[in-house]
Amino acid sequence: MRFGGPVFDDCPDAEAWVAALKSEGYTAAYCPVDAKAADDVVRAYATAAEKANIVIAEVGAWSNPLSRNDEERRQALAKSQEALALAERIGARCCVNIAGSRGEAWHGPDPEDLTEETFDLIVESVCAIIDAVKPERAFYTLETMPWMYPDSTESYVRLIRAIGRKQFAVHFDPTNLICSPQRYFNTGAVIREFCEALGPHIRSCHAKDISMEPRFMVHLDEVRPGLGKLDYAVLLTELNRLDPDVPLMMEHLRSREEFAEAAAYIRSVAARVGVTL
Repeated sequence: MRFGGPVFDDCPDAEAWVAALKSEGYTAAYCPVDAKAADDVVRAYATAAEKANIVIAEVGAWSNPLSRNDEERRQALAKSQEALALAERIGARCCVNIAGSRGEAWHGPDPEDLTEETFDLIVESVCAIIDAVKPERAFYTLETMPWMYPDSTESYVRLIRAIGRKQFAVHFDPTNLICSPQRYFNTGAVIREFCEALGPHIRSCHAKDISMEPRFMVHLDEVRPGLGKLDYAVLLTELNRLDPDVPLMMEHLRSREEFAEAAAYIRSVAARVGVTL
């Protein structure tokens, strides 16, 4: 397994970027350049990562390919295609986006997001993205989400079958799957089920945590790893059974100090269950 997160140092070139990653003890990284980067710049980062044994985990394509606004949808499809092409160029394990929303907010929720009609639109948009780029080594993935497909093991399996593209794979964010008390009190079971069914397809994974407030009605909040109920012992054990290059990437924290605290917690659990990060 690989472990990583964002870097906070000023990194003017690939060598500085690698040094910043190593100073944090990371073996995986977010893509350090955008889709407009020149080929020689992309090659420099790809070469530096390979020499330093750093896995580039993912290229983000965050946008709404399902927007009802024609121009927004067109731009989102183009952005996703460009991000997938960058993942192919730089050797990232995947390009990741959410499926998109039919509502005003690009990341949902909306009453139509969990309908069969929207499921079919997701299949159509993902096929269009992959078929336009025709990647040979990079994979397009959808991040698991609490209120849009893929929102469960079952819906991700359905998407893989319906999309039918070899270069479509899985992005696992277990925290995003915890959307009810039933799942909240059984996070280990949720993780085991997902990894058992989809483990060989997982290209990258996000490290977060979740907490439920003891008040009426249900209130679930994303928190720093170690401050919630996500079963990291199970998560690390299950990921460790997969491809040894599967990255676990911290995200959404506000400072270097918070990332350091999260990393210390995750590493402490890894040591307890005998997993090397």
